[in-house]
Amino acid sequence: MADPRNGYPMFQQAYFVNDVEAHAKKWSELYGAGPFRIAAHHKTDSFEYRGQDIEADVSYAFGYLGDIMIQFIQQHDEKPSIYRDMYKKGEEGFHHVAFLARDFEGEFKRLEDMGFDCATRLHADNVDAAYFDTRSVNGCFTEVHGDPPQAMRERWTALKRAHQLWKPGDSPFVDIR
Repeated sequence: MADPRNGYPMFQQAYFVNDVEAHAKKWSELYGAGPFRIAAHHKTDSFEYRGQDIEADVSYAFGYLGDIMIQFIQQHDEKPSIYRDMYKKGEEGFHHVAFLARDFEGEFKRLEDMGFDCATRLHADNVDAAYFDTRSVNGCFTEVHGDPPQAMRERWTALKRAHQLWKPGDSPFVDIR
């Protein structure tokens, strides 16, 4: 079973926001983060929220700040979600950390065995992911992200390279598919 302390490092910090584009611009100006790739109204192949087939309408922005991927999440509806578990309409803040797992099922079981509830489990873009409610330990959720397929790794590499080449005054957005 993979152990995040000895496997893949934490790779992402995620923030729940009211406007992914506005936050991407602010972080670009403030920290030099980005450029950001927008995934508007993202859909999954399968999605469960607390054991029910409920998928909120969300948009994402992904970019890098150094070696850490930054994700902004915007929920467009009021369906129950891991985001609404923490934030009411109009509220914003830090939401989750994520790490990659070579053995997704092993890591899933490890977190369950530690007593954490799986709040969301999904499959999208040929990869499994799960969000565990670890707020009692770290004040946020923890995402276990399965080992990404080659196409996803290539997008992340291209996004990170765009960050390395980004200069002040460049667009805070990029179209990497």
